[in-house]
Amino acid sequence: MTVTQETVQSNVAPVFVVAGAWQDFQAGLHGQLIRPGDADYDQTRRLWNGRIDKYPAAIVRCRNTQDVVRAVNFARHHNLPVAVRAGGHNSNGFAMCDDGLVIDLSAMNRIEIEPEARLARAQPGVLIGQFIQATQEYGLVAPTGVCAGTGLGGSTLGGGTGWLMGKHGLTIDNVRSFELVTAFGQVLTASAGENADLFWGLRGGGGNFGIVTAIEYELQPLGQVLAGMVVHPLAQAKAVLRFYRQFSSAAPDDVTVYVSIATIPDLGPAVVLLACYVGDDLTEGERLLAPLRQFGSPLADLIQPMAYLDFVAMLDPVAPDGRNYYEPAYSVKQFSDEAIDTLVSWAGQTTSPFTSIIIHHIHGAATRVAADATAFALREPHYAVIHVAAWETGPAEPHLAWGRESVAAMQPFASPGLYSNFISAAGDTSLRDSYRANYDRLVALKNKYDPINFFRFNQNIKPTHVATR
Repeated sequence: MTVTQETVQSNVAPVFVVAGAWQDFQAGLHGQLIRPGDADYDQTRRLWNGRIDKYPAAIVRCRNTQDVVRAVNFARHHNLPVAVRAGGHNSNGFAMCDDGLVIDLSAMNRIEIEPEARLARAQPGVLIGQFIQATQEYGLVAPTGVCAGTGLGGSTLGGGTGWLMGKHGLTIDNVRSFELVTAFGQVLTASAGENADLFWGLRGGGGNFGIVTAIEYELQPLGQVLAGMVVHPLAQAKAVLRFYRQFSSAAPDDVTVYVSIATIPDLGPAVVLLACYVGDDLTEGERLLAPLRQFGSPLADLIQPMAYLDFVAMLDPVAPDGRNYYEPAYSVKQFSDEAIDTLVSWAGQTTSPFTSIIIHHIHGAATRVAADATAFALREPHYAVIHVAAWETGPAEPHLAWGRESVAAMQPFASPGLYSNFISAAGDTSLRDSYRANYDRLVALKNKYDPINFFRFNQNIKPTHVATR
């Protein structure tokens, strides 16, 4: 694509938009325009993270791709900052902005399934739980993130880690095509055979290159899973994490185990092993998970056969909408004894009963893809660790300080690079570490598809020079 369309400066204050322009914009929409003073405004500007309190000039709740095109062109013409909201689950608050236009895709939540071809086409407002529910009716699924309430679109664009990645790879490894609206209002298809450079970049490069309005996924067969949690008291955390280190390092593709160090109602501070077997033979799953279930003296063993959706939905109540969250994170290639001791020490100093530390294990098929095959470069086995400071009332600083200090204490054991959807505060250095040798290629794509950095409320890959007219 050669950029010949109108370009504007991307980092200047927005011009004043006259009332008549808003009225004309609204008249051509299939969806809804929500402005300050409207009954839905305060509710619509709220995100999953209650810490985010931003006041956009308007929110356009799009119904279709044509609405997205109209919104992009309107914002560009009036030099309005643009945030894009799908699930709104990112704790950084990228889905909302002050004084700009929020392009809200949450009403674009249609799913089309071709069970014989094992394909699904989903709009960006679809939540992970909705997607799994629709595909599981046919005994099919695609790898997704781990929480039912998370948006499928944003999770996919970052890469998509989750319970099925050991067997079937990341979410992006199962995407066949994207439909996208560019900064200049063009509607493009990106696939292996069409705009292949963009297809490469969208698989892990986030929302830097446009607004994705549909994604086609290849589906995989899946029946019941053997899944659940084994809960140990926090006093046993060091021994449990040493066992986890050994067990997860040797886990086959069909088994993925995460850790949550958290306060469990009626049980107190605990270390929880969350396990999911996704193979075809549940008897084999019982054998594979037996060492995990037999280790130590757990307070509870809740592993059982269940529908995949039931397991994914199990995690949502621990992180409800509207609570305050701060989620710094880092990667670890392997946990030394000293790293485990340090982590457990900070787990015992949390400032809220809602705070937790979560360990994601990236392994199996997700790590057997070449680092340059997609924008997502972190293809070696490793762990992503999130320190989730969460609270409901009172001053934020004690909780923020725990998050900052606990993560700082773990830096001697951390490895460079982190899954972009987990980055809490990005700059060029952190993004370069995450994208590695792919970073310069992503900058070249940004230069080609968004030289004005129109889409900048994200883990932003900046163009070489912000284009001006």
